[in-house]
Amino acid sequence: MILQPVRNIAEICARKGVQNVVLSPGSRCAPLTISFARHPKLHVKTVSDERAAAFIALGMALTTGKPTVLICTSGTAALNYAPAVAEAYFQQVPLLILTADRPTEWIDQLDGQTIRQQDIYGKHIKQSYTFPSDFEHPDSTWYSERMVSEALNEAVAFPAGPVHINVPLREPFYPAPGEEISFSQHIKIIEEDQTLSELSSGQIAKLKQELAGYKKILIVAGQDAADNDLISALQRITAETGAVVVGDIISNIQQLPEVIRYQDALLSNPDEQQLAQLQPDLLLTFGKSIISKSLKLYLRKYKPAAHWHIQPAGYVADTFQALTKIIRCTPAGFFANLSGSILADKAFTNTWKQQENKAAHFLKSYLAGTTYSELTLVARIFKQLPASSSLHLANSMAVRYANMVGLEAEQNVQVFANRGTSGIDGSTSTAVGCALTSKGITTLLTGDMAFFYDRNGLWHNYLPANLRIVILNNHAGGIFRLIDGPKQQPELEPYFETYQALDASNTARDFGMKYTQVYTLEELENALPAFFSPENGAAILEIFTESPANATSFTDYKTALRNHLSTI
Repeated sequence: MILQPVRNIAEICARKGVQNVVLSPGSRCAPLTISFARHPKLHVKTVSDERAAAFIALGMALTTGKPTVLICTSGTAALNYAPAVAEAYFQQVPLLILTADRPTEWIDQLDGQTIRQQDIYGKHIKQSYTFPSDFEHPDSTWYSERMVSEALNEAVAFPAGPVHINVPLREPFYPAPGEEISFSQHIKIIEEDQTLSELSSGQIAKLKQELAGYKKILIVAGQDAADNDLISALQRITAETGAVVVGDIISNIQQLPEVIRYQDALLSNPDEQQLAQLQPDLLLTFGKSIISKSLKLYLRKYKPAAHWHIQPAGYVADTFQALTKIIRCTPAGFFANLSGSILADKAFTNTWKQQENKAAHFLKSYLAGTTYSELTLVARIFKQLPASSSLHLANSMAVRYANMVGLEAEQNVQVFANRGTSGIDGSTSTAVGCALTSKGITTLLTGDMAFFYDRNGLWHNYLPANLRIVILNNHAGGIFRLIDGPKQQPELEPYFETYQALDASNTARDFGMKYTQVYTLEELENALPAFFSPENGAAILEIFTESPANATSFTDYKTALRNHLSTI
């Protein structure tokens, strides 16, 4: 049959380990929808809003590590995937995007629901393919089967990312009433063994010799998934050599007890002499983006003599303007092979530890106080996070507060955030996707602007009972009062903060979620045990603050911190 190669896309996906599929309703995509929905080994969910659907798929792929398939109809539906596709590209998350389309000859002919879909995602995609629209010659079937295997292989090849197949389809789209559809048993499957680069014995010997020339060694971890092998390797290094390891909350190395987790605070020290003592001569980095602006600015000013980035493959950014060497292997492999070669300068190590302890002491004292501000509220929430749970951080101030507060090693909380593009547009949807593919509690910490922007992430029939959403509602884009530039402008309130008077009570009622409002620290402490209880079900905890008061508290916090750090 003419649609059999289209139906076999679902079969190939299933045989190559795909489990989750998120589709949005449409007529042009009916052959794809029916094929995936009827496949016995695939879990298919329908989400009407394509933007939300794509971010939900992203959350699923983040937690499973496997490609999630996205299916939509032709036209602007495909464009609505674009924000999540870009996020997946920069965060290196595997997605397979299947967009239904008109046959090529009908493009630009004013036919309904038709746009230019080939290469629609531009440079924010690992690879784009166009599925055959005619199968008169058997080579077309061979090509179509080969294409799907190649696309899935590419999606998971390091660095992972989104891959797009545009599928032109002719009518009829639907099988006859009562018609059974089947999947071919003899189809072409191409497997690819994913072996990451490892160092040869000669490379190890050379790197050991080079490492011996550096004593002030700073290791900085970028965003990445939790990796027990990496944690073990880093733990051996810190125990054997005293090397300094710094990690943002999204690096997922907070399980390492020795990690420097308060770099945002300690690098606020105004004393240039003390800051200079923290300057490394060798910087070792791995992972993706860094949240801490303080850390970025510090390393750009106090540049190391050498900067090595460890990454098996793919493009490497020069974030600190100091890159001198790219080492093509896994971070866990690098540190496991070279741990005995790092002989850290004890004075350098002790200076970092002293500043870390100083910052930690201040934060513990400050955050234990009674100031009702977003920063202290986040600290109280983090203390109550369920062990071995997942935490999603929305962009803007939520992820910044989280990085300031940090998590303790024994909490064993895995952290996610859309820091590939750092947008607020899909935070709720991504957390929903994570909750749908996780067993434990999944908590989203978000602001009011990010939450209301993405309410359609809850608009479907699969609301997960393990989802918890904490909203910091200051009725505005409060970040603009906290950063230099907009807060000094007369246009601050009408054009940057974007005041809104909404609360989430109607949203909670619409989607059948439990709802609690908080206005004081005492109310928060009383609400958290029930909120995080596994028996509570999907819930929203909305915490109300005032943007001007937050700005004042944040300024007071930074002033007190600088004064504390600069004292001998």
